[in-house]
Amino acid sequence: NLSTVSEFVFVGLSDAPEIRLLLFVLFLLIYLATMAGNITLLVAISTDSHLHSPMYFFLSNLALLDLLCPTITVPKMLGALALEHKEISFSGCLLQHFSLIAVVGTEIFLLTVMAYDRYVAVCHPLRYPSVVSTKLCAQLALGTWAVGLLNSLLHTSLVFTLSFCGPNKIQQYYCDIPPVLALSCSSTRSRELVILLVAGVLGSGACVVTVVSYIYILREILSRDSPGIWHKAFSTCGSHLTVVCLFYGTTICTYVRPSFTYSPHRDRVVSMLYGMLTPLLNPIIYSLRNKEVKCALRRVISRV
Repeated sequence: NLSTVSEFVFVGLSDAPEIRLLLFVLFLLIYLATMAGNITLLVAISTDSHLHSPMYFFLSNLALLDLLCPTITVPKMLGALALEHKEISFSGCLLQHFSLIAVVGTEIFLLTVMAYDRYVAVCHPLRYPSVVSTKLCAQLALGTWAVGLLNSLLHTSLVFTLSFCGPNKIQQYYCDIPPVLALSCSSTRSRELVILLVAGVLGSGACVVTVVSYIYILREILSRDSPGIWHKAFSTCGSHLTVVCLFYGTTICTYVRPSFTYSPHRDRVVSMLYGMLTPLLNPIIYSLRNKEVKCALRRVISRV
């Protein structure tokens, strides 16, 4: 109610017509490939009985998040590139911000749950069916979505209850926390501290669980003296570990730092990595490193 800004303008994209056309084609192809890859993965998991297990249940949730993440930001960006319609209403920016933070937060917690799933599978294989039950899987998945939504609600309320009475040009191609905070005409220090504290506690907690899970997995591998144990463990955990490193690295670089270190050009590149390339690479990583997924994809393609 204190804000006099009714809309924001994205200025994070090139104004040169020839560059805009090139970027439009490039991002459209990446977006379509991301949609195709994750939808195919979802279809394979849902239709193939060999993939009806906890690991692939969590992977289907990850594929759904990877569908939502670029869909929240890329269509608006493509419209800005093709039609030069760079404006977004205040409420539209709020909704986009809330949706994106919810998806990103949920994915962080989901990757943590997947790390725990891999820990039980490697360290307690005989107890795995009873420990990671269908009920527990549903509860963990529901919990990750709930925490992601609540986390996003807190962050969005902290950012969009500030006063915006001056500049309205967002140095980004979507409504993200650092560039929106930079436009506020009120003091943002206390809000930034709360955002950093909440993000630090939740993010570090998720990171600690993931790291501890892999420490126990490594100890279990080293304690066994059986042929092929390294190859089996890598095939079980390699895809997840690759996705974790890619996703955590880019999100931490973007969000877990004070706003005075904000650099529009650098942040634009980093946000492209986790907002567009990570959802594109996740299904590729899991399909190339997983024989069961590759076999399921072949069966889906043959049926089609």
